[in-house]
This record gives sequence, structure tokens and C-alpha cells, in this order.
Amino acid sequence: MALRPVHVNIKALDGSAIGRFWASALDWYAYSPGATTYVGPAGGLVWPDPVHVCIDVVPVPEPKTATKNRVHLDLATTSTAHQAELVARLKALGATPVDVGQGTVPWTVLADPEGNEFCVLEPREVYRDTGPIAAVVVDCADPRAMGRFWGEALDWVLHDVTDENAVMRSAKGVGPYLEFLRTPDMKTVPDRVHLDLLPYPGDDTTAEVDRLRALGATDLDLGQGDVPWTCLTDPEGHEFCVLPLP
Repeated sequence: MALRPVHVNIKALDGSAIGRFWASALDWYAYSPGATTYVGPAGGLVWPDPVHVCIDVVPVPEPKTATKNRVHLDLATTSTAHQAELVARLKALGATPVDVGQGTVPWTVLADPEGNEFCVLEPREVYRDTGPIAAVVVDCADPRAMGRFWGEALDWVLHDVTDENAVMRSAKGVGPYLEFLRTPDMKTVPDRVHLDLLPYPGDDTTAEVDRLRALGATDLDLGQGDVPWTCLTDPEGHEFCVLPLP
């Protein structure tokens, strides 16, 4: 038994507008299957996508606080020219430069129109085949512990673990990486961005949730009421949801 990340959940005041931003940013499409705006590759709405970890933008009444998100996206580029062109295009779409204390680095830190931070990376060989999203990056205090928990929670392969980061990717070698990066800041506000996980067909969702609890996950009450998904936090308090099978 194992779970797979199926999309990055982003909360937004204007879900449609933020969905359109990310669709344009990634050269993907925005679909509106219901209350949320789903952003995925061209060709029609396919869920779960067999390759990519897509984006689901959920409208909420609360704006983002000034606190930096503890989960963000890194976008891939193929050349320095592509990086410059992408940064310019993102700014034209409404992205703004952000200083998160990064200093002088070869990547560019931006925020979407509602302040959600993300990075446009310089070209890196490791991300040559990920698609537009190079990595989903999670700030944490203990990458080794996060590698242990998420390595057991998911069916993804743990590629590297150090005191500074833990890196994993789908066992199929496709789509983005999931990276846990050691940072000094601690969680102080609810996550604006989180992962949604899904069991495989034939697996027991309740058993998967129980397995996560045994690994160290904790139930989370966000006032969600009676919903078909389960809200949890990992051992460092990062929120995530386990969705029901379609």
C-alpha cells in the first residue's frame, strides 16, 4: 500500500484568477470542474494525471498573511535565455519579485498575484525532464525525519537524504521532485499551499489513513466538517489531505 501526490492545493481569494495565472505560467490549461480551478496539461481534464503533479486552486475568504509559505514550487528552465524570458513573462502576468533572504543566487524568487512565493530556477540537468514544475519544495527542520515519514507515506523513491535536504521522485522517473529543505523558520500560520494525496485503485483509503497515523501523521480539524477527504499533518505540522478514490 502507498499513496501518490496528485496535485498541489493552493488557497486563493480569487481562485479563478490565480488558476489562470498558473495556467499561463506553466503553459497549461485552467479547468473548472466545480468550485475549484484545476490547472493541468493540454488535452482536456485528466485526473489524476499519469505524469504530472498538477495544481488545484481553492477559493477561500482569508487573504495570505505576510508570512512566507512553507511549501512552494520551483519552475524549470532549459537555458539562461529561457529563464530570463520566463521571468519577464511571469512579471507581465502579475508576478512580483520577493526577497525571502535568498541573497545573491542564480535563481529568481517571485510571488504570484496573491503573494504565494515560487522560484524560477536556472537551468539544471537534474530537472531536464520534469516538465514545467521542477520540484515541490517543503521547508522543514529535519530533512532526515521528513524523508523517513514521506518515504514511507508515498510510493516515490528517496534519491538523496542529508542534514540539509531530502529528495524524492516518482518511481516511474517522471514529473517533479519532492524536496524537503532545512530552514530555520518554524510554522506559525496555517499552510496556504499543501499536497493532496490519493490511493491507488483497489487500495483501502481508510487503511491508508490509519497507516499514515501509525507513521506519525496527526488528524487536523480546519472546520472542514463532513467531507469525503481526510485532513492530516505530518510530524512537523505540514498540512496535507488524503482524497477519496474517484
